[in-house]
Amino acid sequence: MNKTERSWVLYDVANSAFVLIMITVVMPIFFKEFASAGLSMEKSTALWGYSNSGAALIIGILAPYLGTLADMSGKKKNFFTFFLFSGITATLLLMSVWKGAWTLCLGLFIAGRISWAGANIFYDSYLVDITEESRRDRISSYGFAFGYIGSVIPFLMVIGLLLAAGDRLNEGNGIYYKAGFFITALWWMVFSIPMIKNVKSRKVPDTAGHGESNSMRKFYGELKSVLKNRKVLTFLGAYFLYIDGVDTIISMAATYGLDSGLDKITLISAILAIQILAFPFALLYGKMTDYFSTKKIITAGIAVYIVITGLAYFLPSFETLQEKQLIFWILSVLVATSMGGIQALSRSYFSKIIPQEKSAEYFGIYNIFGKFAAILGPFLMGAAIQITGESRFGVVPIFILFISGAYLLSKCERD
Repeated sequence: MNKTERSWVLYDVANSAFVLIMITVVMPIFFKEFASAGLSMEKSTALWGYSNSGAALIIGILAPYLGTLADMSGKKKNFFTFFLFSGITATLLLMSVWKGAWTLCLGLFIAGRISWAGANIFYDSYLVDITEESRRDRISSYGFAFGYIGSVIPFLMVIGLLLAAGDRLNEGNGIYYKAGFFITALWWMVFSIPMIKNVKSRKVPDTAGHGESNSMRKFYGELKSVLKNRKVLTFLGAYFLYIDGVDTIISMAATYGLDSGLDKITLISAILAIQILAFPFALLYGKMTDYFSTKKIITAGIAVYIVITGLAYFLPSFETLQEKQLIFWILSVLVATSMGGIQALSRSYFSKIIPQEKSAEYFGIYNIFGKFAAILGPFLMGAAIQITGESRFGVVPIFILFISGAYLLSKCERD
């Protein structure tokens, strides 16, 4: 990799710490056991799902405007930097949450998640600027791979703090959790510096300086062209469905595991293993594009997730803790095989079928589909749990999403 490619990849290392600590593991535990003290397990899980959906709804609404405005104004880096530091600030402000303050906690979490997703709109769109088309599958996979392995370092630091706290973890003002939030924000900031310094857009839009007045009109024009492009539209429809399932598993796995009777040590250990195993598998997905089409490899990843959701449905049915731990470890290994690859290749596949000079606009649309999809999954899971009173029924709509996504992907033209 050259300097620009390495700098771009390092931002995956930076923001993956937020995903692992603030979305997947530590923040859900903090919310369930500290911030939502006094609420039932089912209600707190449903609220967590609704909050993830709410954040996705807001960024989904903003995404088209942001992407188009960035392309037309020539200020892609400015938008990226704004959302980056907004996310870091929200993460630091979570240190002010006290026990039982679930409303404040969710408000700050939503702000942080919106900012993280907003920065990623512009980060993803830089893929067309930092390398040639023939290397995008590989470089995109490098991003996810090094993001997974790099995020293990701050994760181990945070988990070390939580384990050292022992029975004192949920006492007082939650200082051990909050130290973890500080580490996450610091890691995110430090490893974003190469991206800010070294990554630049190759092309300066000829409409620079006129973005605000024309951005939405131009976006709707581009949306019409997307609707006429069968290949792009079909892929986005499939992506909407299957990435919803992937994102829901990332954001809801810890709360589902707790509701199923698993202990925190098992959850933390399994998710750490996912991060480590995901590194070589993400690289493997990128390498496999030398031998198989990108679409075929994405389909294989969806098939793995169908198996995961089917097995997860039966997790609460196992009687002993040892049986549940074994099944959860099997699920974790399966997730590790496909989590990074399916996201990396979706991103690179999309970058190859869009107009290169309109990358931020099209990635704005790409993120609309991804973020609106992220509304549906956690919402359906939360609603199913709240209606039935059983966490396992929340898995059923996720299973359906993967099946539907695989079917629609099969209708895409060959790449």
